[in-house]
Amino acid sequence: MRERIWAPLPLLPLLLLLLPPPLWGGPPDSPRPEAQREPGPLQPFDLLYASGVSAYYSEDYEQAVRDLEAALRSHRRLREVRARCARHCAARRPLASPGAGPAAELPFFRALLERARCYRSCQTQRLGGPASRHRVSEDVRSDFQRRVPYNYLQRAYIKLNQLEKAVQAAHTFFMANPEHMEMQQNIENYRTMAGVEVLQLVDREAKPHLESYSAGVKHYEADDFELAIKYFEQALREYFSEDMECRALCEGPQRFEEYEYLGYKAGLYEAIADHYMQVLVCQHECVRELATRPGRLSPIENFLPLHYDYLQFAYYRVGEYVKALECAKAYLLLHPDDEDVLDNVDYYESLLDDSSDPASIEAREDLAMFVKRHKLESELIKSAAEGLGFSYTEPNYWIRYGGRQDENRVPSGVNVEGAEVHGLSMGKKSSPKIDRDLREGGPLLYENITFVYNSEQLNGTQRVLLDNVLSEEQCRELHSVASGIMLVGDGYRGKTSPHTPNEKFEGATVLKALKFGYEGRVPLKSARLFYDISEKARKIVESYFMLNSTLYFSYTHMVCRTALSGQQERRTDLSHPIHADNCLLDPEANECWKEPPAYTFRDYSALLYMNDDFEGGEFIFTEMDAKTVTASIKPKCGRMISFSSGGENPHGVKAVTKGQRCAVALWFTLDPLYRELERIQADEVIAILDQEQQRKHELNINPKDEL
Repeated sequence: MRERIWAPLPLLPLLLLLLPPPLWGGPPDSPRPEAQREPGPLQPFDLLYASGVSAYYSEDYEQAVRDLEAALRSHRRLREVRARCARHCAARRPLASPGAGPAAELPFFRALLERARCYRSCQTQRLGGPASRHRVSEDVRSDFQRRVPYNYLQRAYIKLNQLEKAVQAAHTFFMANPEHMEMQQNIENYRTMAGVEVLQLVDREAKPHLESYSAGVKHYEADDFELAIKYFEQALREYFSEDMECRALCEGPQRFEEYEYLGYKAGLYEAIADHYMQVLVCQHECVRELATRPGRLSPIENFLPLHYDYLQFAYYRVGEYVKALECAKAYLLLHPDDEDVLDNVDYYESLLDDSSDPASIEAREDLAMFVKRHKLESELIKSAAEGLGFSYTEPNYWIRYGGRQDENRVPSGVNVEGAEVHGLSMGKKSSPKIDRDLREGGPLLYENITFVYNSEQLNGTQRVLLDNVLSEEQCRELHSVASGIMLVGDGYRGKTSPHTPNEKFEGATVLKALKFGYEGRVPLKSARLFYDISEKARKIVESYFMLNSTLYFSYTHMVCRTALSGQQERRTDLSHPIHADNCLLDPEANECWKEPPAYTFRDYSALLYMNDDFEGGEFIFTEMDAKTVTASIKPKCGRMISFSSGGENPHGVKAVTKGQRCAVALWFTLDPLYRELERIQADEVIAILDQEQQRKHELNINPKDEL
């Protein structure tokens, strides 16, 4: 059998097809609206950041604000320059296709060198000095990605009595750090200071395409289809512009993760291929990057196709059947077997006047070009992975269950006879989270589980307490594996004591447990137990509360909180302050505001306890005043408390005054758009492990047994 050899040079014409068309091809200094510029050369944002932090700790808050705001502007300007120069040089210095014969590669490499020179010259001119001045450490890069400068800013602005700016900075930070309970409390405090029920929350780093998309959905759900079209079309323009910027920024320096850089001895073509593949994979992943909200691991599933799905519906409602048909055909480029949209295409074609030829109406060009490039990239990456020997699995970027909440694709109000011909049912169904029936008392599904209390007995709504969800042996096994996988501050953005300075918090996710198990750092059987019992809990919650829709994981976290010695006398604080899981609790107003930065997508919560050899740590429900306790639960092995996540169930944890309290915390959602990404990845790991186990089993079969 002939060995397959991967040859890079014949693919160069293909690479040229993948180069993005420039959004703007003018010279570097042509007039163009842009962010506020600092006079003189652009100051490195890491130096400004360090100066601002130093001023903050020196209590020079005015200087801290000046330097931190300047650092944010510098960081933003640097991104703009890099993206602008990449687009400009791609337009001015196109890469030539290699010819044939001796020195065939020289025209290509000449063009490559010209583009590199253009890029360096453009950056130097726009930055006012060499780009090397703006290389920063990974720690600084991480701080800006996590929006840490805004944390300092909100504190500095409060010290300067500038409440509005403090609120903006706090909200901007919290949007990228939604688990930061202290910041959530700060925002609630600012509301009290302002003397208003609702603050104007502004995300200073908001992505325009996500904002426009959300506005489009809002108008669509209000049946305001003209405005929905306006915002969805605007969202698409912004999306493709943001995609070009994302791809341009991928062309920066890459880390060779499989090699020590100083010892990297690859040849010319291998080095080019290694670097280019990392760039191309980064660009290919822009689809996921642009669909992910700040502070979330999981992208909005089916995000880009949904724009066209909403639009085909909206254009139909305003009588623009040609555009509805174009959008429906665009959606089918990514979901060619979607029966509902296929039916809609037939229906829209039947509505066209005689002067229109349905066959001449094609899918929207913007998505057609995007999909063509995306497929070419995918083929090239897979070919390179096979030829160069690196691993790559193509993610499913267009998961089908991320869809509109309509039951059907053509809205109510269409001609009934036509609808019957096409098999289209009428009317809409609500999102499962809206006005759902509150029921309970469904089967517990598993033997040996003991029912303890229902909502009435726990003095509330949508509450249940169960025992024996775990056996004593399983509790010991989970407690044992916890010591091997937990890190201080895991799940709390690295904060050792996120809720109280008197306790240490440690945590771990399901994916981390499976990773450690696969690597042999903890028993794989024990790591899998964590996965299995969380799935068991999900099924119990879904069944007991008699939900009509699938319950998805939103976040899964094993957490242990340990009392710190010498800090327990005269404690008056809680281990976890009273809060609700999907809204901002406002005890003064006796309200719970279901708005950002709360996790408004959470629908049900559960806590599965692993031990009882500690003091304190009781779980409590309260009234909306966050003071009146309505139920108190003492944790013990195998006990599970579950409840709906809204303002009807304020809850907290009393101080752990001695020992260590461990539990598996689970949050669930009825909206598949907010599924936990790590859980999806954990599902994939489990599937791989099951396949490996099946193969081992098959290899152990005695051939005689098959006769």
